[in-house]
Amino acid sequence: MATSLTMPHDPATLLSAILSTIRDRIIPLTRESFANGGAPFGGAILDGDLKPVIAAVNAWAECPIYHGETNSIRKFYQIPEAERPAPPSCVFFATHEPCALCLSAFSWTEFKFIVHLFTYEESDEMLGDTGNIEMLQEVFRVPVAGETSEKFATRALYNRQNKFFSIKSMEEVLNEVTDEAERTRLSEEVQQVRKIYDEFRTPNA
Repeated sequence: MATSLTMPHDPATLLSAILSTIRDRIIPLTRESFANGGAPFGGAILDGDLKPVIAAVNAWAECPIYHGETNSIRKFYQIPEAERPAPPSCVFFATHEPCALCLSAFSWTEFKFIVHLFTYEESDEMLGDTGNIEMLQEVFRVPVAGETSEKFATRALYNRQNKFFSIKSMEEVLNEVTDEAERTRLSEEVQQVRKIYDEFRTPNA
C-alpha cells in the first residue's frame, strides 16, 4: 500500500521558488549544454527554505548515468557535509519526469519530495523517444497471474506516493493552490517556462 508524504511547503510558495530556479539556474545551463549536443534534462535541489543549493543538467557525454537528477545528486554530495542540508529537508525539482534510474537514486539518497515539469509522454514528444516508459514496462511492470492484457496495460508504471518519496507534477501542485488569482498567475508562469523548452526540441520529433 502506498504511503502518503505531505509536501512541507505552501504550494504557491513552492511553485514560485521552483519557477525562479528554472529561469535563473536551470535554463542557462540547459542552453549551454544543448548548444553542445546535450539533452535538455535538468535538476535542482532546494533547501528547507526553498533556496537553490545545486542545479545541474544531463552530462551523458561524461557518463551515461549522469542524468539531470543523478548529476544534481552527485554535485550535491560534493558539498562539504557540514554545509550540506539533509536530503529529507529538501525539495528536488526535475525538469522531466524521472526515469527508473533517477527514481531509484531518490530512494537511496533519501530525497523525499520531488516535483517535475514534463511527463514521460511530453518528454517522448519533445525529444522523439526517451525510452523511459518502455524501460519501466520491460523491467519493472510484471504481469500478475490471471491479469488481463487490458488491465495490465492500464496499471501505473510506478508508485508516485510511497514510503521512500512523494512525486508530483507542477500541474498537481498548481491544483493545490487555493487562491484563484494566484493559481492563474502561477499557471501563466508555468506555461511561459514550458514555451522556453520549445528551444530544446529535437528536430522532427
